Amino acid sequence: MSLSWILRITRNGSHWFVSHRPSSYGLLLSNNSHSSTRKIHHQSSSLVEEQLDPFSLVADELSLLANRLRSMVIAEVPKLASAAEYFFKMGVQGKRFRPTVLLLMATALNVRILETETGSEGDALTTELRKRQQSIAEITEMIHVASLLHDDVLDDADTRRGIGSLNLVMGNKVAVLAGDFLLSRACVALASLKNTEVVTLLATAVEHLVNGETMQMTSTSEQRCSMEYYMQKTYYKTASLISNSCKAIALLAGQTTEVAMLAFEYGKNLGLAYQLIDDVLDFTGTSASLGKGSLSDIRHGIVTAPILFAMEEFPQLCSVIDRGFDKPENIDAALEYLGKSRGIQRTRELAAKHANLAAAAIDSLPETDDEEVRKSRRALVDLTQRVITRNK
Repeated sequence: MSLSWILRITRNGSHWFVSHRPSSYGLLLSNNSHSSTRKIHHQSSSLVEEQLDPFSLVADELSLLANRLRSMVIAEVPKLASAAEYFFKMGVQGKRFRPTVLLLMATALNVRILETETGSEGDALTTELRKRQQSIAEITEMIHVASLLHDDVLDDADTRRGIGSLNLVMGNKVAVLAGDFLLSRACVALASLKNTEVVTLLATAVEHLVNGETMQMTSTSEQRCSMEYYMQKTYYKTASLISNSCKAIALLAGQTTEVAMLAFEYGKNLGLAYQLIDDVLDFTGTSASLGKGSLSDIRHGIVTAPILFAMEEFPQLCSVIDRGFDKPENIDAALEYLGKSRGIQRTRELAAKHANLAAAAIDSLPETDDEEVRKSRRALVDLTQRVITRNK
C-alpha cells in the first residue's frame, strides 16, 4: 500500500506543501490556497479527555525489558561486553521513549485477540503475542543505541545522555564494534520472530539510518540549504525506525493493512515532531538539560529546520552557511540571523502539525469498548503533546 500525505504551512500568503512516500520526501512551493490538503487533526477528540502518564502505564514492562536487554548484550569478550552494555546500565538507559511508544501501541492494537479469544487459549495467545511485541521494542532499542554509538564516532562527540560518550571513554574502534555487536544481537532476535515482513521492515529502518547519515555527511552546499533534503534526511535518521517498528507491532497483532499504515503514520509523524523539537532545543537548551553540548549541530556544520526557516527571511544566511562554521564569527552571524527571524517559532509550528497528524492516526483506529485499549490510545495521543512541549 503506497503511503502519501500532505500538510500545509502558511507563511506570508504562500503555502509549503510537504508530501511523503516511503521512497521520497518531496517539498513543493505553491500559492494555490485551494489545493487539496489533508486536514490537520485538532485534538478535540475524546481520546485526550483524560490526562495520563504514558510511561507509568508500561513501567513494569519497561523494567522487564531493561533487564532483558542487559542480558541480551552480554558478550564473551569482557571489553566488548562492557562497551555493549554501556548505555543499558541503570541510570543511563535514556528516556526509553521508543520502547514506551511500542508497548503502548501493542496494547492499542491488540483489539482482535482481546475481543475474539476467550478462556485459557485466548490468554496463551495474548501472552505469546505480547512477548513477540516486546521483542520488537527490544530490537528497536538495540538498533537505536547502535546508531548512537556510530553517530558519536562520526561526530567525534564527547558526551551522551549526560555522561562521557563511549568513543571518548573506550576509543572509536571499540565504540564501532560495540555498535556492530548490538546490531548483530538485534538481527538474531529479529530472525527468531520468523516473520519475513517484520524482518523487512526493521532491515529497511537500518538501511534508512545509514542513508540518512550518509546524506548528512555528503551534502552539497545546495542540499544543506534545502528544506526538502533536510526533511528526507530527518525521516531516514529519526522517523523511519519508530514508524516501521510501530507497523511491525500492528502486523504481529494480525491487524489489517489500513490499521498497520495508521500505526506507521503515527510513528512517522511522532518521530518527525521529536526531531524538530530536538533541533529547537539545540539552540534554546543547555548542555546539562540535553545531555550533550548545546549548539552541537551548527558547530558540526549541520543545518537544521530553525536555520532553514530563518534563511527564507534572510537569504543572505545561505552565504554564511557556504562559508562553513569552523570560525566562531560565522556561527555568531548565523545565530544573529536566527534571533531576528521566526525560525524557532516556525519549527515549533511544524513540529506541532506533525504531532497533530500522529494524534489523528490514533483517532482513526477502529473503535473499541476495551478500557485498556482506550487508555493506551489516550496515552499515545498524550505523547504527541509531551514531545512538542518538552525541554530536554
